[in-house]
Amino acid sequence: MAAEKDKVQAIIAKHRGRKNNLMAILQDIQAEFRYLPQDCLRAVSETLDIPLVDIVGVATFYRAFSLKPRGKHTCTVCQGTACHVRGAPRILDEFEARLKVKAGQTTEDKSFTLETVACLGCCAIGPVVVVDNDYHAHTTVRKVGAVLKKYRK
Repeated sequence: MAAEKDKVQAIIAKHRGRKNNLMAILQDIQAEFRYLPQDCLRAVSETLDIPLVDIVGVATFYRAFSLKPRGKHTCTVCQGTACHVRGAPRILDEFEARLKVKAGQTTEDKSFTLETVACLGCCAIGPVVVVDNDYHAHTTVRKVGAVLKKYRK
């Protein structure tokens, strides 16, 4: 807990303790912890003298932030129309079965967070799965195991 608070204070100091740097501070906290822990948000609130409800409002408004622990790897399965008609629902089912979580959840060992997105905008190479900013084009149910194996090392 003390080490966590020290890290948060260092992040705030890096941004000169300015209220107008709240987004950057939250981004750095999320990068450090892979989510926004409640204790960290309280520390930001106290240090910057911003009501906690306002900080939580920012954190819940932007999809990039998470208030729940996230996995080491984020796996996003596109569910846009082009990907959908090419089998994305079955691909998502395979990821859910192999990871033993539903979309929006994190594996028990905190290795993977599984997400869906309405469209990634790369329809020509769909179905598309993105793991940690690595795009996997023309994904099939058969390729799911290989995709996961690459990140389990």
